[in-house]
Amino acid sequence: MSIHGVLGETTSYPKTYDASVLFAITRTLGRDEIYQATSVASDDLAVGVDVWQAFELSWLDEFGISQVAVARLIIPADSPNIVESKSLKLYLNSLNFTRFATVSAVQAVIERDVSACIGAMVQVQIEPLNTTAFDLVAPLGECIDDVLSRAGVAVELSDDIDSTLLQPKAGQMMQYQFHSHLLRSNCPVTNQPDWGTLSVAISTDKVVDYQQVLAYILTFRQHNGFHEQCVERIFADFLRLFAPTSLMVQANYTRRGGIDINPVRVKNHPVPKIGRQIRQ
Repeated sequence: MSIHGVLGETTSYPKTYDASVLFAITRTLGRDEIYQATSVASDDLAVGVDVWQAFELSWLDEFGISQVAVARLIIPADSPNIVESKSLKLYLNSLNFTRFATVSAVQAVIERDVSACIGAMVQVQIEPLNTTAFDLVAPLGECIDDVLSRAGVAVELSDDIDSTLLQPKAGQMMQYQFHSHLLRSNCPVTNQPDWGTLSVAISTDKVVDYQQVLAYILTFRQHNGFHEQCVERIFADFLRLFAPTSLMVQANYTRRGGIDINPVRVKNHPVPKIGRQIRQ
């Protein structure tokens, strides 16, 4: 098994409950790289949550009848580890033919096992299919996806992240809220593309130029990084360049293997409630 667990490897799906398939990846790897690039310390990146939404959760009831539901796993950003995504999929599939007397019993087992994997307490919410808890929600603020095309600005395909595109100028204290559906990066193991909707809320006395911001977001298109690391790099660059009094950076990624990952990082800003967006 590689340092990234079973991601990118040929695997067989377990037919019996198996918590041993869960694989932890230390957050230190990504945060050390961010510190080298931005000088933003790990502690500044550890405020927030990662919300994993699982749409293929299934188990057996006491009569051996398959049950299905949807789940949210809320992982604190200050946990020492993240759980590798394919290992979580394999783990959840290992519950498919395991009997549980109640939904609460399923919830307790998942909380126990994933908490042990990441080294921190995980909160699990399991909802029936008729729930409104997974209704669609709109992303935050104004969409900036057309600001470059409307201005007739061409963008070159960057090899990697280019934060020099952000050139903040002094201005008056303002709050900005905006989103882009154009966040794209690559899995660092499989090189498969990951798409997400990025939402930002920031209070700063620097001018936030949406053309610069969108050009910067587009430089992630060939960057290899896990979802959490991409959000933390964006958060670190905004912290460093805009010196905000408050900041929230959130990404709602599209599903892979029935699971989507939604990291959010904050400074002097409440952690927002994570909902399911249109591409999830």
